[in-house]
This record gives sequence, structure tokens and C-alpha cells, in this order.
Amino acid sequence: MGGAGFWDNQEKAQAITNELRTVTSQVKPLKALVGGGEDLAVLVEFAEAEESPETEQEILQTVERLEHELEVAELKALMGEPEDVCGAYLAVQAGEGGTDAADWAAMLLRMYARWAELHGFAVEELDLSPGEEAGIRNATIAIRGEYVFGMLKGEEGNHRLIRISPFDAAGRRQTSFAAIDVTPELDDGIGVDIDFDDPKIIREDVFRASGAGGQKVNKTSSAIRLTHLPTGVAVQCQNERSQHKNRALAQKLLQAKLYQIEKDKRDAEVAAKRGTKSRIGFGGETIRHYVLNPEQYVKDARSSHKHGNPTKVLDGENLDEFIEAYQRWAMNK
Repeated sequence: MGGAGFWDNQEKAQAITNELRTVTSQVKPLKALVGGGEDLAVLVEFAEAEESPETEQEILQTVERLEHELEVAELKALMGEPEDVCGAYLAVQAGEGGTDAADWAAMLLRMYARWAELHGFAVEELDLSPGEEAGIRNATIAIRGEYVFGMLKGEEGNHRLIRISPFDAAGRRQTSFAAIDVTPELDDGIGVDIDFDDPKIIREDVFRASGAGGQKVNKTSSAIRLTHLPTGVAVQCQNERSQHKNRALAQKLLQAKLYQIEKDKRDAEVAAKRGTKSRIGFGGETIRHYVLNPEQYVKDARSSHKHGNPTKVLDGENLDEFIEAYQRWAMNK
């Protein structure tokens, strides 16, 4: 990167820069672990030479810190695909359950937004369609930070909620469903080539943004919907006031979705040749159950990880437990 003319070829330079970022993010924690191991060895020598409660306490603290750092490094080692280091587009779609499902979709959207904020990741709303009475019918957000896609890709699938419905005057128990879709926010150099100017490949629809967003957003035709005609995949973006910005975001989102579809196909073909079921994409299978009545717990259908406080999970605070449990489950499949 320090050589003359490195930035003359922008595409190649960006690819190398992305590769450097990925390698650095993998090597840096390993170097920290090696350094921590050396520090621990020195502390043990001190403790053997001269017994000291302070040194023993420092050893215990160092071991606890290194154990945590090792767990983090192990999880990152599981995320070895080029797109795992990228940010992610997360889409929520209300399913069966009427108003309760729309409310459930809004609860899930809040859970992932809170999780992102707790990790210091940036969150941007790209598209949101409110429900008729409450909640949302669907929404798409971008979560930006290192390894966001790698961490969230296991969240894709149907999420099931069981609770006493706040919208039922009789106070009956209601089961609601919402689907989560996760695609990587691809860096330059990763992805598929699309000719967005070819009307035989891309259909563009322009319309007025719906819902809250300010007078200018609602009164101008700034929202963009792009449809990839060969596959029927459609995306839309209406958050920005600028039609140009919405178009650019929609193009990135469509490119990411098509990349993920192609990757899923390749993974499924490889899995079929090995005689095993592909782990990517769960179709209509429910991947997680959130039970608020009569018991209270959250349980993942794949890893069997269970947490007895749904509020902590829905606040994004204990979601990492399920993310890590899925990663370890996927590794052992």
C-alpha cells in the first residue's frame, strides 16, 4: 500500500485494502492472546518466587480476561467467509398473526437495533411500512460494523412469539410469526456484476414514500423500488429525501441479495454432493421460540440454547448468547 501508484487502480487497491482489514481483524486478537500468555507466565514466576495475594488476584483476573478474549477469537475464526466481516442489511417481515404479528415484527426490529447500539454499531433505517393498527408490516435496516453479517447470518428464519395478546379484549393467548432476512452489505470487490441501466434486467419504480418521515419525504416521489427481472427479487428504499440516494442504497441492497442467493445455491449444491442438508437458509422452519405465557423463556430450535428472561433478550442484552450458541452449533454440524 505504501508503494508508488498503489491508488492508480482504484478497484484493485480497494480489494487489497479490504483484504488487509480482514487479515488484521483476524491477526490482531491472536497477537493479543500471545502477549497475554507471556504476561501470565511472568506473573506465575513472580507468584512462585514470592507469595503475594495481590499477584494471585492479578493472575486470576488475567486468566479470566484471556478466557474471554479466546472465546471471541474462536468465534471470529468461525466467520471465515469474505462477506462475514461486512455490515448487514436486516429485513423484518410480519407473518401470520394479524396485528399481533405486526407488533411482533416491531419488537424484533427494536431488539436488533438495541443489540447493534450496545455493540457500538451504526444503524440506518432504509425502509419501513407501518402496520394498519400497530407495529410494522416490514422494515429494512442497515447495521454497520466489523463482522456484523458474520454474527447475524444465523438469525435468518422465522421467529415465533407466544403471549397474551394486548390486542385481544378477551385476553387470550396468541401465537405470532415474523421472518428475519439477513444479507451482507458488500464491500467493493465482493459481489455480482449487474447492469442497472438495462431495462431487460432491472425494472425501476418510483413512488412516494409512505408513513412518517417529514413533509418533503411524503410529498415527493423519492422512494425507489428495483426489481431484478430474471429472478423476481425486489428491493425498495424510501428513507432518504433524495431519490438519487435511495436509488444508490437500493442498488447496493439488490446486489447484496443476489450475491447471497448465488452463494446459497453453491452451498446447497456442495451440501447435496456430501449428502447433508445445507445449513444456510431455513425456509419455513421456526428457528427460535419466544414464550411469554404461561412460562417465560426464549429457546433456539437449532442449538437448543435457552434463556429464562425474555425481556433481557428482547432488549438486545442477551442476544449474543444465542448468536454464539448458533455459531458453535453450525461448526459441529
